[in-house]
Amino acid sequence: MPFSYNRSVHWSARYLPSPLLKASALLHVGAAAVALAPGGWPLALGAIIGDHMLLIASGLWPRSTVLGPNWTRLPHAAAARRQVAITIDDGPDPDVTPAVLEILERHGARATFFCIGERIARHAALARAMVRAGHSIENHTQHHRRDFCMRGWGVLRREIELAQACITHVTGSAPRFFRAPAGLRSALLEPQLARLGLRLASWTRRGFDTVSADPELVLRRLSHNLGAGDILLLHDGAAARTGAGTPVILEVLPRLLERCGAAELRPVTLREALSAAAEPTPAGIGLLANQDPIPTRPRPMR
Repeated sequence: MPFSYNRSVHWSARYLPSPLLKASALLHVGAAAVALAPGGWPLALGAIIGDHMLLIASGLWPRSTVLGPNWTRLPHAAAARRQVAITIDDGPDPDVTPAVLEILERHGARATFFCIGERIARHAALARAMVRAGHSIENHTQHHRRDFCMRGWGVLRREIELAQACITHVTGSAPRFFRAPAGLRSALLEPQLARLGLRLASWTRRGFDTVSADPELVLRRLSHNLGAGDILLLHDGAAARTGAGTPVILEVLPRLLERCGAAELRPVTLREALSAAAEPTPAGIGLLANQDPIPTRPRPMR
């Protein structure tokens, strides 16, 4: 299915470097000055190496916010409405995703699918069925490259823009959220997301259901301390399989939704949670305690 993407996308939001990145830039300036002093270059080199190691470590922590805004929980307003988000990565998979959709429909739940662009193009009818059912499809790069977090500007830009264009072309709706492959990223990512007005989303907890074939263990990881505002991660693509050959998500999802129902938690898409954040909190509903603040992207420059 042919589609194209805009190679001259204009910035839709100002990119504001995080405090860590500002400090990193200042350190490089200072290191350059120190390196000019007699015998100063070893100290300058050591400082720069240490700084880069810190930046790399920050990118290897998926829930980190030190490189830029990152949804690890839903906004306060969504949590106050007893909302949670079930996010499902790496699809669509024609052997698994239709069964996932049936489970969600039975429970009246909506989910957010972080999809790979090339799979959207390959399974366009399935993608459109996902959107018709009320779920949202968000950007998970075009090819899900394992080395995504180590690549330069050009590769990051192509991977994100191609997926953005592909998903928009197939579904008629542009993604509003982005999740990096395995959640790993570099300091180069946030400027690219700002260009496209995308928000980075990770998770509150994940089940590790691509490597664990034990549905009980996956369910425990996801439901331990389950509460309003949680963002949960499962996989329909690359899902591990039980000894009987059943994708783990198909064993876990019905029981997870039952636990959500028992706790009076309502699964919504990230887009719904974003809309809830823009609405006044209903009278009589207080904000939940101990909720992490959700950074918001600056408004576009006029």
